[in-house]
Amino acid sequence: QVQLVESGGGLVQAGGSLRLSCVASGRTFSTYAMGWFRQAPGKEREFVAAVNWSGSSTRYTDSVKGRFTISRDNAKNTVSFKMNSLKPEDAAVYYCTARVAFSTVVSGGGYWGQGTQVTVSS
Repeated sequence: QVQLVESGGGLVQAGGSLRLSCVASGRTFSTYAMGWFRQAPGKEREFVAAVNWSGSSTRYTDSVKGRFTISRDNAKNTVSFKMNSLKPEDAAVYYCTARVAFSTVVSGGGYWGQGTQVTVSS
């Protein structure tokens, strides 16, 4: 069982930056691939980024490549998500997720946090 708690959301102007964090409970954090999804009002939850258990491999959806960076610190059971050059279309509730296999993170499922709201003003 893994419990995930996100933080760091808020209101930012377009072009600004935010850093989201996700802290995981349990001793097996380093065995999980981690990811971030987002869900805007009236839209389906969509994959944004993933990182493998060691942090050596990452994956991003095309719309955030070059702007967002996912990383992890296994000693602190934390995955971070730095979002730069934010756009109004990035506004959503962002969810942290954990799955055993890196290749499956993009499909959703696994463990979820409660989400943190990101609002981008134009």
